[in-house]
Amino acid sequence: MREHDSMRRKSSGFDNSMSPQEKRTAYSLAGIYMVRMLGLFMILPVFTLYGAELTGHTPLLIGLAIGIYGLSQAILQIPFGMLSDRIGRKPVIYIGLTIFIIGSAIAGLSHSIYGVILGRALQGAGAISSTVMALAADLTRDEHRTKIMGTIGISIGFAFSLGIVAGPLLNEWVGVDGIFWLTALLGIGAIAITAVLVPTPQRSHLHRDTEVVVGSFGEVLRNGELLRLDLGIFTMQFVLTANFVILPVVLTNMTNLAPNEQWGVYLPVMLIAFIIMLPFVIIAEKRRKMKSIFVSSIGALVLCELMYLFSDHSLFEVIAVMLIFFVAFNTLEATLPSLVAKFSPPTRKGTAMGVYSTAQFLGIFLGGTLGGAFYQHWGVDGVFLLGAGVSAIWLLFASSMRNPRYLASYVLHLETVPEPHLVRTTETELTRIPGVAEAQVVPDEGVAYLRVDRAALDEERLRAFSLAGT
Repeated sequence: MREHDSMRRKSSGFDNSMSPQEKRTAYSLAGIYMVRMLGLFMILPVFTLYGAELTGHTPLLIGLAIGIYGLSQAILQIPFGMLSDRIGRKPVIYIGLTIFIIGSAIAGLSHSIYGVILGRALQGAGAISSTVMALAADLTRDEHRTKIMGTIGISIGFAFSLGIVAGPLLNEWVGVDGIFWLTALLGIGAIAITAVLVPTPQRSHLHRDTEVVVGSFGEVLRNGELLRLDLGIFTMQFVLTANFVILPVVLTNMTNLAPNEQWGVYLPVMLIAFIIMLPFVIIAEKRRKMKSIFVSSIGALVLCELMYLFSDHSLFEVIAVMLIFFVAFNTLEATLPSLVAKFSPPTRKGTAMGVYSTAQFLGIFLGGTLGGAFYQHWGVDGVFLLGAGVSAIWLLFASSMRNPRYLASYVLHLETVPEPHLVRTTETELTRIPGVAEAQVVPDEGVAYLRVDRAALDEERLRAFSLAGT
């Protein structure tokens, strides 16, 4: 413990550079996320056509196969994170990746839709997301955690874009069953990264800014602003997954674009959408236009679903609508986690993100399942109408969202832990420091969780409270 405190003094909360170990942690954990998610994303643009060749298929079951991994992921991600507090982060990651590999192999071997559904459910049951985030927190200092999480977030976005482009190409070369086997190999690669490249923490402990605290669920679930954002990520993933139930059919049957040629549509759309998205995210954060950019992007999703519905499905129109859709989608994907952080109480951020992630995976599950059901009963137009309706409901709730305060999370390790009767006094003293908007002291952890305006923050005065000042 003395050695750990010494490291925190040496690497104070006021040091802006990441250590070599922190950089290694960021890149290796991002690599685990990327190779695992790449395998899941690669089947999205090709599975509907493949599923139609499986024994026992129906559009509903095809949609269920696409979305089922979201259900098992939603159920197990928080329990896996809690298990990692007890038995260690790396053992849980190994267990989760092994389940993921087994699921990929089962899906690759299956010739029936039911076997693929089982395999996909097992892929999702390897729910290591929360554990990876907890490991990142164990291995990095608090002031660099946002950078680490940002690196992981970028890796997921890159995996999504690469998977959507690579899926049609790999389908031509090795087929969808080959993609499942490649996904199993990627899982083995993730185990190797964990074993060889990811540092092993000296000890693991609870981090309220990244992990779920069971006693915090009530407060988080009563927070109307956070519930709006949970509805948002649910809806966004619902619409995306439902759309991919039918996009392969639209591109193949209505625009006469062969499956092996569809990567030529996805590649420029993904690249251009990413470039266009960047200024919107910068304006939202730097110019404090978050709500207007956010609500406008949701409106664009509604518009896209209606444009799909009423277009003549020519290749040009489909590409144009896809481009608008992914600009809006990418903008929302970048801004939603930031809004969760802005609206979360300082000691409830980890729990808020846990609920948010669960909503995300439930959106994937229901988007695939209901997308398949609507496609079965009402065709392509029924799915687009479903997407438009769900997005419109989200738009209605989001329009009443409060403008967020542009505050960042800040974890301060206290030099002197106050006695219980002095906690409120310490919190009051901290909030008197310029730039500190909120402070919650947790004596048992020797930590103060702050919400700060970084542009106005007086870090020199914070030093008086911190281990950095010793």
